[in-house]
Amino acid sequence: MSRTDAILKRLMTLHPKLIDLELGRTLRLLKAMGEPHLSVPPVIHVAGTNGKGSTIAYLRAMLEASGKSVHVYTSPHLVSFRERIRLAGKLVSSRKLNAALEACEMANKGQPITFFEITTVAAFLLFSKVKADYLLLETGLGGRFDTTNVIADPLGTIITPISTDHTQFLGETLGEIASAKAGILKKGAAAVFARQPDEAMAVLEAEARALGISPFVAGVDFDGYVQRGRLVYQDDAGLLDLPLPSLYGGHQIENATVAIAAARQFRLPISENAIGQGLRSAIWPARLMPLRGALTELIGAEQELWLDGGHNAAGAQVLSEALDDMQASRPAPLVLICGMMASKDAARFFSPFSKKVQHVFTVPIPGEPGALDAKALAPFASAAGLEAKPMRSVRAALGEAAKVEGARIVICGSLYLAGHVLAQNKTPPE
Repeated sequence: MSRTDAILKRLMTLHPKLIDLELGRTLRLLKAMGEPHLSVPPVIHVAGTNGKGSTIAYLRAMLEASGKSVHVYTSPHLVSFRERIRLAGKLVSSRKLNAALEACEMANKGQPITFFEITTVAAFLLFSKVKADYLLLETGLGGRFDTTNVIADPLGTIITPISTDHTQFLGETLGEIASAKAGILKKGAAAVFARQPDEAMAVLEAEARALGISPFVAGVDFDGYVQRGRLVYQDDAGLLDLPLPSLYGGHQIENATVAIAAARQFRLPISENAIGQGLRSAIWPARLMPLRGALTELIGAEQELWLDGGHNAAGAQVLSEALDDMQASRPAPLVLICGMMASKDAARFFSPFSKKVQHVFTVPIPGEPGALDAKALAPFASAAGLEAKPMRSVRAALGEAAKVEGARIVICGSLYLAGHVLAQNKTPPE
């Protein structure tokens, strides 16, 4: 076990609940650490159910194409905890991470605090010590009582698409979930909203009005669409003719469009050329990502292997639509290898793939006690009309999938599974 892993293991024991949404413990530790969150670069705060990481990836790439240095905070990680924290564009070093974690552990003095809370304080400590031009800050869960919501005056806020997820913490309805996400909105800070279901948008707009904010809304104030192999972006300031984004899928057009809108609405120093460079160079692992590496040796040369971390109904829908686009371009038998956490709605996840997928192989997620057993997951796929078979591992599932001639194989259902797959494939994300 590495020193980092040993520290993180200790921090997991400081609070009986893994998730306990409130800000008191975080504010207490921040005060003990000298309030480092007050000494970070201008913050762009991002909440939503889906698309947060991709939107941040586009913004980061655009800013860096403009010569700006960018801190980034995202979660969860896929292979290494270091992925959560980028300091001026580079993954935090193990040495700096360990020092920050141990400093927070010492200042906390064994008091109750969740793992995400104490590690987020460590991230703020790191961000305060390294110079950068901007901090792109992703919420962990929700918004109003999310640990990251200690920034009183962000440069701007973004709400990406909201859907049903984490209902045990955020509420059963889209309105309740949207209310939690809207908690990152701040008086005096510009806000950009992605397209939303009507129920969610009504709540977001009401919260914005109460704060005196005029949000910049997708489909109303700005839009983006594909035309002749280009991304066309349009708002009141004019039209941009841009290259298509590097990340695959129609939903990435939406994410890229929101990032462009934020760059313009927040008046970031990004030229049209830098926007185009950012779209082409953005990287966000395990989002409909083609795999090449050790695992591809288990399948045929004529087969494709893809990895996607989508884990809720909305994520399944956009994955299904992206696969439709692939099928239109080059038809192939579709095979899903799926593992999911027990907290997710497996029935709704499989529904969009009905009558499209030839086989589903369900797998466990190693090292995750909260994951569904492969045998428990398979009936959810069967109920959606899919031919499902539980397998003992991803490698075993790939062996079965290899028997389907010319198959397009997609590993999906969980970011935790995606991390395991990337490690197995020997291509850890950077």
